[in-house]
Amino acid sequence: MNGHTEFAGLEVGYDVPAFPGMDEKDIQTPCLILDLDALERNIKKMGDYAKAYGMRHRAHGKMHKSVDVLKLQEKLGGAIGVCCQKVSEAEVFVRGGIKDVLVSNQIRDAAKIDRLARLPKFGSRIIVCVDDLANVDDLSTAAQKHGATLECLVEIDCGAGRCGVKASSEVVEIAKAIDAAAGLKFTGIQAYQGAMQHMNSFEDRKAKLDAAISQVTEAVQALKAEGLVPELVSGGGTGSYYFESNSGVYNELQCGSYAFMDADYGRIHDKDGKRIDQGEWENALFILTSVMSHAKPHIAVVDAGLKVQSVDSGLPFVYGRDDVKYVKCSDEHGVVEDTNGVLKINEKLRLVPGHCDPTCNVHDWYVGVRNGKVETLWPVSARGKAY
Repeated sequence: MNGHTEFAGLEVGYDVPAFPGMDEKDIQTPCLILDLDALERNIKKMGDYAKAYGMRHRAHGKMHKSVDVLKLQEKLGGAIGVCCQKVSEAEVFVRGGIKDVLVSNQIRDAAKIDRLARLPKFGSRIIVCVDDLANVDDLSTAAQKHGATLECLVEIDCGAGRCGVKASSEVVEIAKAIDAAAGLKFTGIQAYQGAMQHMNSFEDRKAKLDAAISQVTEAVQALKAEGLVPELVSGGGTGSYYFESNSGVYNELQCGSYAFMDADYGRIHDKDGKRIDQGEWENALFILTSVMSHAKPHIAVVDAGLKVQSVDSGLPFVYGRDDVKYVKCSDEHGVVEDTNGVLKINEKLRLVPGHCDPTCNVHDWYVGVRNGKVETLWPVSARGKAY
């Protein structure tokens, strides 16, 4: 019986995978579970690091898409707010009470810009990235229409090869236009080097960031020469935060995956050549799956296939086991190599997904577990908010 009024009318196995108070063994699979102890340790560790280095940490919400996780990052890790990628995603966090929100992306569609300009009415600081002069007028028009102030970061392409301008002269030109535009405020620079985050070698990542830091430093100097001092120089991820925080030019980090960790990030190495999921961060996010068939003696089939995970960064691995291996998947089935036939029907396995962000986006709930019990159930608040 469900004794939790916030879940009144919901049924386990149809609406939700579990209720608080249930044993972990009774959770309906496949679903996402969070090891709350590991999650809290990760969050506190990043918070302590940011504080020690005098950095603001703006947790990346596109990873978990959860107001509850973000509030935990604020409470335990001192996160100052959130960055996200889409207007609808930002609105979920704003409506959820998050007061400092950066849309670390370009917003160009008129309807989306209008919606963005309405968000400050919820009492939140709203910042958006710009890499084109034409975007400045559109943002200004919408901000004036709604009596709002939109803050803007000029985005620099510092190696990712996606959005952003490269030349310092372009940065200054856009910053001047923002500074002169009604309803807008020039707040600083967005400079996230995404292309190197998953490079295994610490030295290879450092070389990429050294180049990015040089580029960003040059842009900051050019801005200051024009009397435009950036309040924020924002960037940094789970694979690079130590470079930005020692740069002398960045003052805000945007780390996301550190809180959950996934198989792909876990493979990268720290300065001592050690995998970062073997000391730096802990695996806190898992796909809980059950064995549903063992008709073949050498393989077990589990209920976690393509529809509950993203395999763009590789297959998941079975956490805490070296005697079995997840080897392939189709829509509804995962095949686990079980050479010695050790797995039993209905046995549950924890899978560490290859890529946490898109995996989380195909689920409705996080099941928070501690000491073998379900402690909490959190919605994936911004699931599907891709507009």
